Amino acid sequence: MAKTYCKILGIAMLVAGVAGFAMPRLMGFHLTLVHNLIHLATGALATYFGFAGAYGGAVNFCRIFGVVYALVALLGFVAPGLLSTILGHPGLSAADLMADNVFHVVVAASSLAAGFLGSPGPAA
Repeated sequence: MAKTYCKILGIAMLVAGVAGFAMPRLMGFHLTLVHNLIHLATGALATYFGFAGAYGGAVNFCRIFGVVYALVALLGFVAPGLLSTILGHPGLSAADLMADNVFHVVVAASSLAAGFLGSPGPAA
């Protein structure tokens, strides 16, 4: 499950990273240069683990990525000004970041599920 999830997540993040340059308000998100570069970097990592990496690497990626995205989501709800500054959009409120925050929660939950609830992987 983790490798399949990484394949899907990786491709989606790469597409979002590229699309964000042309459409910075894509689907209500606040996509900046920093945000797009983060999507491209994480998309490249996820794609690697999905297609070429070992199963254990994909599991660990999902777990770590899930925790990181959960922290980003929490930061978006608790300190939206700080998160928006980090992402290159200073001064946004939690309401302004709602689409981003909900997306971060969904990605965190699905990543953690893929990392912890998936099949144990191929037999050693």
